[in-house]
Amino acid sequence: MLLSIINLEFAIEQIPEVLKGVPATLAIAVVAMIFGLIFGLLIALCRIYKLPVLNRLFIVYISFIRGTPLLVQLYVFFYGVPVLLEFLNEQVGTNFDASNISPLIYAFIAYTLNTSAYQAEIFRSSINAISAGQMEAAHSVGMTTAQGLWRIILPQAFVVALPNLGNTFIGLIKATSLAFAVKVVEIMAIAKIIANDGYRFLEMYLVASLVYWIISWVFEVLFVMAEKRMRRYEERIEGEAAS
Repeated sequence: MLLSIINLEFAIEQIPEVLKGVPATLAIAVVAMIFGLIFGLLIALCRIYKLPVLNRLFIVYISFIRGTPLLVQLYVFFYGVPVLLEFLNEQVGTNFDASNISPLIYAFIAYTLNTSAYQAEIFRSSINAISAGQMEAAHSVGMTTAQGLWRIILPQAFVVALPNLGNTFIGLIKATSLAFAVKVVEIMAIAKIIANDGYRFLEMYLVASLVYWIISWVFEVLFVMAEKRMRRYEERIEGEAAS
């Protein structure tokens, strides 16, 4: 009965078109993840060491990002940046043209800032999970705090954080489905355009779901493999240290 309602032939024919949105989807997720790792780690360190002013600012930042929908954040950047540029043009005398900014840039910024807040908390909890005695041991052999972080604490913290970072990345891939709201042509946008043209909404949303699922499954497998490899490396290092 269900197969008689769903036009499978139409859905299969549209798969190549929907796949054209995969590069944009992966670009948003990868760029946001990379910069989110950098910013998230810096934010986590500022909070752990309670740097004056910055610690307070980042507490508010994380609370705001985690307490507002991603879709709202996308709209804020998409409509707010042109207003800001216009203000700068009038007050400072700059010559920024917001019309030349690709919607993909807005998506990069919004998704990066969004995931940075979540990754900051992942790193903060992972670093705090490492015994404080290890940093004391690093100081006892003449290492600075920065050297102890880079050589001892962060590698272990990254292993602890890896499962959550993998989940965050997969969540980013799925969250890119909102980017069509700011005119980014990714998987969901293409599926929606085809659905509107052919009035085949169920078929196209099922195709989009299948594509998202396959991409997420591939990266899930890759992260599990990476986690196992890092665990084996950690066990080998611990074994060498014990011997």
